[in-house]
Amino acid sequence: MANVPHGGILKDLVARDAPLHDQLSQEADTLPHIILSERQLCDLELILNGGFSPLEGFLTQKDYESVVNNLRLSDGTLFPIPVNLDVSTNVAKRLGIQPGARITLRDPRDDNALAILTVDDIYSPDKVHEAKTVFGVGVNDLAHPAIAYLHKTVKDLYVGGKVQAIQSPIHFDYVDLRYTPAELRSHFTKLSWRKVVAFQTRNPMHRAHRELTVRAARQRQANVLIHPVVGLTKPGDVDHYTRVRVYQAIMPMYPNGMAQLALLPLAMRMAGPREAVWHAIIRKNFGATHFIVGRDHAGPGKNSQGKDFYGPYDAQDLVTTFKDELSIEMVPFQQMTYIPDSDEYQPVDEIPKGTTTLDISGTELRRRLRTGAHIPNWFSYESVVKTLRESYPARNKQGFVLFLTGLHNSGKDHIARALQVTLNQQGGRSVSLLLGETVRSELSAELGFSPEDRHKNIQRIAFVSAELTRAGAAVIAAPTAPYAHSRAAAREIILSTGGAGGNFFLVHVATPLAHCETTDRKGLYKRARAGEIKGFTGIDDPYEAPTDADIAVDVSKQSVPEIVHSIVLLIEAQGLI
Repeated sequence: MANVPHGGILKDLVARDAPLHDQLSQEADTLPHIILSERQLCDLELILNGGFSPLEGFLTQKDYESVVNNLRLSDGTLFPIPVNLDVSTNVAKRLGIQPGARITLRDPRDDNALAILTVDDIYSPDKVHEAKTVFGVGVNDLAHPAIAYLHKTVKDLYVGGKVQAIQSPIHFDYVDLRYTPAELRSHFTKLSWRKVVAFQTRNPMHRAHRELTVRAARQRQANVLIHPVVGLTKPGDVDHYTRVRVYQAIMPMYPNGMAQLALLPLAMRMAGPREAVWHAIIRKNFGATHFIVGRDHAGPGKNSQGKDFYGPYDAQDLVTTFKDELSIEMVPFQQMTYIPDSDEYQPVDEIPKGTTTLDISGTELRRRLRTGAHIPNWFSYESVVKTLRESYPARNKQGFVLFLTGLHNSGKDHIARALQVTLNQQGGRSVSLLLGETVRSELSAELGFSPEDRHKNIQRIAFVSAELTRAGAAVIAAPTAPYAHSRAAAREIILSTGGAGGNFFLVHVATPLAHCETTDRKGLYKRARAGEIKGFTGIDDPYEAPTDADIAVDVSKQSVPEIVHSIVLLIEAQGLI
């Protein structure tokens, strides 16, 4: 029998509003609309299907402040994470967002109308207080990914109000594994599962995870729900496509009929103890009776001082504090380690002192994947390792981006072309060349040379570079890229979306302005100084020299072959060629 939903009633808004579907769909086309962000889309899906029960919309100011300060909605119901719809001041004014207004919420992927929000209020949050109280344990530290997201991405106003469901977001990946709470509860009932231990994960699973979950289920005479997050997780995590293939590979290793895999479209906040309570509520809504809470559960890692944001058992302690209200039994994560003499995994605290044990850390696993080194069967299953190697090839099979920046006529184009020839000679991967002038004419012809247009041009180059390098290509990009913030944004795009090919090297072609000007056969500097060309980098528009370059070169002091050789040595030292 599935657990009772949080608050007593499963808030399945899609089912509730199904009789109004046609009416709401027609109305949606007449209303102003908000295109949701990726996080908002995840949040809305779990509001609509009841995963966030008892929520029926985005938090009003009264509920928001109560959740931030007291871990409760204003009616006293336990709910530890604020779920907000953020908008900019300009959007709020343009759409006329005010109490009583009705706004269509649209899917950013296909523009489908998903719901209509009736605005209760619109308010300015205290982001610093939210950061310190919800995520930061009293500090506003941008090393925490949720705090960085709050300050850099979340807009300045929150809109509160209930929603009416039109439809859930449409997914095209792993559709057979995407269960709503109502569907999963029905599935448990059909299988006569009375006790269900839910396992939360945002990482690939290996043999230790299988042993842990099997042990937890057997001790409680229960079944196992493998319930991984496939929404937003921590930046740098393994992509969800790879992870789901890993989960599918490991499921046959469970005893027949013991386990079920289902995907959760959650946008994690990495909020440690609060998030553990949130996860327990969500799994309760999906029908689980037990929930495994790990060591440093949903922790974001180190703060800016190099220390963990949360204590290793803070999450378990907070869940225990609310155990009576949660009505879902916590299963403490047991650290499992391998005993080679008996070829089995056992909890660390149950192994006699002096017993030989083996383990592979996450860092060591990543090293072995990167280098192609052997990963033993005692650590993971052959099918799992094969899946990971397909998505994370060895370094010499990964793509990379060489991003050359410098003044006009600094030699960066000459260097870029020479690098293309050298890397083509090396072989083993395709090589793409993105010269500044070529990109301007082919991709950005409509852009001018204002700071805004220059920034947009660099972001386009970064997008194309990330797409190419994710497919294993070597990319040589050589725009002027005069602004530090544009280069930093380009680096972030490539690192975050380039997959295994997210290898970025900034090359500063630091040829002095005087040399660039003296050898300028096109005479552009002369025309710029005469006022014929406005906004020319180095003359009347600044070039912000990089302070974070991986290598700096100068054609006034080095030959192009010498420069190319030094850049090749840089990427060779990283094992990429």
